[in-house]
Amino acid sequence: MSPTRPRPAVFSRALACVALLGLAPACGGLGKYVWVDEYQEKPPAVDAAYRIVPGDVLSIRVWNQESLTTRAKVREDGRISLLFLDDVEAAGQTPALLSQQIQTRLKDFINHPVVTVSLEEAKPMTVTMMGEVSRIGPLVLEPTATLLQALAGAGGFTDYAHPDRIFVLRRDESELPAPTRIRVRYRDLIRAEGRAVGFRLRPGDVVVVE
Repeated sequence: MSPTRPRPAVFSRALACVALLGLAPACGGLGKYVWVDEYQEKPPAVDAAYRIVPGDVLSIRVWNQESLTTRAKVREDGRISLLFLDDVEAAGQTPALLSQQIQTRLKDFINHPVVTVSLEEAKPMTVTMMGEVSRIGPLVLEPTATLLQALAGAGGFTDYAHPDRIFVLRRDESELPAPTRIRVRYRDLIRAEGRAVGFRLRPGDVVVVE
C-alpha cells in the first residue's frame, strides 16, 4: 500500500503560508497570538487628520465659481488636475491644507477665492487572504470593511478550515520584527459577540484561516 500523499490544494496553501512574510512558524501551528478581545489598538498619532493618498476621490468646491467646482481622483503620482492650475500636489496633505494651497494659487485668477476640499471616496484597501479560504491572494475591500466581509469576499471556508482559527497578521508600524497575530473565532463574528464583530481590517493586513 503506497504512502498517503498530501492533497495538492492543501500542500500549495501550506507552501504559500511558508513563503508569506517568512512566517513559517505562524502557519505550521498556533504559535504566538493575541485574542481579538485582548488586542490593544495603537493610539492615533498626535496629528490624526486624514492624509490624502493616491486613489482617493476628492470633492473640490470653489464658492460662487461653478466652473471650478469639480470632482477629482488623485493620480498615482499624487497629483490632481484643476482648471487654471494644471497639476496640484495632493497626496500627503490633509483636505484642509490642500484647500488652502488651491485657494492661494487661485488668487492669481479670481478675487477672494474660497475653496473647500472634502474626501468623497477613500481609496479601497487591499488585504491578503491565505490558508483555508476558497480564493487566496489579494482582496480589494471598502476602507471600512470588517473581517466577516473579507471572509465572504474570499468565498468562505474550504472543507478543511478550522473556523475557530482565524488569524489577522498586522504590522503596527512598531519596532517589532514580526507582525502581531490576532486570533478570531468565526462563531464570535456571526453571533456579534465581543470585539470580533466590530474589528476593522487595515490596508496590508493578512488574513490566515488554518
